[in-house]
Amino acid sequence: MAGEETLTPTGYIQHHLHNLTFQVQEGGFWAIHLDTIITSVLMGLLMVFMFWLATRKATSAVPGKWQAFVEIMLEFVDKQARDTYHGTSKLVTPIAITLFFWILLMNLLKMIPADFIAKPLELMGVHYWKPVPTADVNATLGMSISVFFLMLFFALRSKGPIGFTKEFLTAPFGKWMMPFNLILNIVEWLSKPISLAMRLFGNMFGGEIVFLLIWVLGGAGIVGALAGGAFGLGWMLFHLLVIPLQAFIFMMLSIVYLSLSEDSH
Repeated sequence: MAGEETLTPTGYIQHHLHNLTFQVQEGGFWAIHLDTIITSVLMGLLMVFMFWLATRKATSAVPGKWQAFVEIMLEFVDKQARDTYHGTSKLVTPIAITLFFWILLMNLLKMIPADFIAKPLELMGVHYWKPVPTADVNATLGMSISVFFLMLFFALRSKGPIGFTKEFLTAPFGKWMMPFNLILNIVEWLSKPISLAMRLFGNMFGGEIVFLLIWVLGGAGIVGALAGGAFGLGWMLFHLLVIPLQAFIFMMLSIVYLSLSEDSH
């Protein structure tokens, strides 16, 4: 079935956008996207390993090239976190570092052509594998929901349960407008993680579709191959900016939301 679908451009694209899923219950609603989970964990372990390499032989003297690069990147993220976050928590910089570099590594998988991953896996009997975790809305929602719970934690730590509840019911229009305050604050709090997830997912999923369309165009004869190569190179160069930019935006908005959760009206 999968082999037949790849004979048509539509089938080819649909095949590469299909996740490797594990159905929790036959005919049920819940399904686990194994490719997203496995790839996300591998990128997380790769991030830890890369940082470990930089610290394994860290020196206060003249640093090596990799140590110098990691230090520059960490200082950049730390500066952004300190300039944006106005609270007192020391967790913000580690959160920012984790989000930025983890999302960056997951986004970078987009630079690997889909068939370079799919074909070896098909030889191993795995017929579906979506390589970019951030092109799966479940992954981006998972990260944004984690940020949402961190927002609640920061708000409760800063204001206390009573202060947080009072502000949630009385801000911004006062206690006499409590129903409107409640609706407004619920919408505000829920819109933050949803917009955070959809922004990253939309950019990565849209870019994945364009890459697949260009890959299909490259198989349409000599003219198609030349056009596909030109478009593919241009789109790849453009995505060299989009990939780190989307990781940076997700990180910065998360820091802003954490800072806002501690502010009082």
